[in-house]
Amino acid sequence: MAKQMTELEKYYNKFNEDKRLLSRHGQVEYITSMKYIHEVLSQYDTPKVLDIGAGTGRYSVALSEEGYDVTAVELVKYNLGILKKKGSAVKAYQGNAMNLKRFEDESFNVTLLFGPMYHLFTFEDKLKALSEAKRVTKKEGTVLVAYCMNEYCVLMYAFKEGHLKECLEEGRLTEDFHSVSADKDLYDYVRIEDIDRLNEEAGLCRVKIISPDGPTDYMRPVINAMDEETFNEYIRYHLSVCERPELIGAGAHTLDILKKK
Repeated sequence: MAKQMTELEKYYNKFNEDKRLLSRHGQVEYITSMKYIHEVLSQYDTPKVLDIGAGTGRYSVALSEEGYDVTAVELVKYNLGILKKKGSAVKAYQGNAMNLKRFEDESFNVTLLFGPMYHLFTFEDKLKALSEAKRVTKKEGTVLVAYCMNEYCVLMYAFKEGHLKECLEEGRLTEDFHSVSADKDLYDYVRIEDIDRLNEEAGLCRVKIISPDGPTDYMRPVINAMDEETFNEYIRYHLSVCERPELIGAGAHTLDILKKK
């Protein structure tokens, strides 16, 4: 685990998550996620928000600037430093998604778990993170969880980028093309049935599950070249279909919206 965290820190010391979410294709994910976050927040009078794996604060800082009471936890010191330099009212701490001992049970109305599931490789570690998010969330609260999806990984990395043969030879794809990630890969990829199993084990019920980016990541050059009017129409299109079940598992990410059982 120590080696993984070191590699993760090296990665995020170079990777600009803010820049990704500000790009045209990244805006689709951000706009869509914020739409659903706001829908959830509207259910509570004065919601307290916890952003686990907050990165550089793209979501937590924006929500804080809207007047919400936001606490952020981030593993990577480099990311945490950038978040704090933004000068927001976010209460930001270094911490691990699998152990939120800093926080008491049922402390928050809305808990975001957007980054950690990308980088946890075992079912047990994912379940620890999901269970901790559940623990710190109030009884009537909501947990929003983001995942990287398997089919996007297979189509883009294995087929489009030409790594299929090595993935098969190295056992990084199963016979039914489920990705098998290791620490060195940094990212882990799941299918809907994997998410369902985690929810069942954690005792969480789905309100809805959406694709925050849909086909956007497959179309990056097209999306990034759109004029403003066309891009706005694409956003309108995407928001109208992002809950359609036939599209959810095929996007690069999913956003699962959950309540305690």
